[in-house]
Amino acid sequence: MNHPFIVALDFSSMEEVKTFLQPFQNETLFVKVGMELYYQEGPAMIAYLKEQGHQIFLDLKLHDIPNTVKQAMKGLSRLGVDLVNVHAAGGTKMMEAALEGLEAGRETGKKRPRCIAVTQLTSTSEQMLHDQLLIERSMEETVLHYASLAKESGLDGVVCSAKEVPFIREHFGEAFLTVTPGIRFATDEKNDQIRVVTPFRAKQLGASAIVVGRSITKAANPYEAYQQLKREWNGREEK
Repeated sequence: MNHPFIVALDFSSMEEVKTFLQPFQNETLFVKVGMELYYQEGPAMIAYLKEQGHQIFLDLKLHDIPNTVKQAMKGLSRLGVDLVNVHAAGGTKMMEAALEGLEAGRETGKKRPRCIAVTQLTSTSEQMLHDQLLIERSMEETVLHYASLAKESGLDGVVCSAKEVPFIREHFGEAFLTVTPGIRFATDEKNDQIRVVTPFRAKQLGASAIVVGRSITKAANPYEAYQQLKREWNGREEK
């Protein structure tokens, strides 16, 4: 991806977003709009961010019957976002339907939004995988299997932990996107994330892009935290 840093806009209103973005007027960002923000502000939030020139990852993690996902993606494609996602657990027919919807909804002359599949959430531990989700295979096997379903369905890549990037790269090559949440600076708390790494380590592991939320949005100086993120990605881990 030509912009490897995705800033998660973990806010509940447009006003909060505008306040947060104020120091970034000279930066073109790749931002993530998730459920919390989109369900409060809807398409108006996307329109505002596009007006500001930012790239947008609309992170709604669709997971439903194929036709429902197809029709939803048709509408989302019209918003002109750059990246969307589904849950790989929905299966190949659902993922194929998602791509059909994105193609049907895209503006003439423009590329469809890229679509990636969530393998396992970075809040999921190996024990939770077995005890609660009743998946007997290891985390690595499970993520790789879900990634193979995404690849088979024609998707552009997956959401995974940076720790899982090397074996996904080994099987599916460099062009298959690996977008990795669960990113924390070395000095940060992990909070509800389990499989976490630093920006520096994510770059070493070969991630296509990293999603960073609280480490920037909750920082005393978000703009400086973003500059730290860029420094770490470029090879200088700060402790």
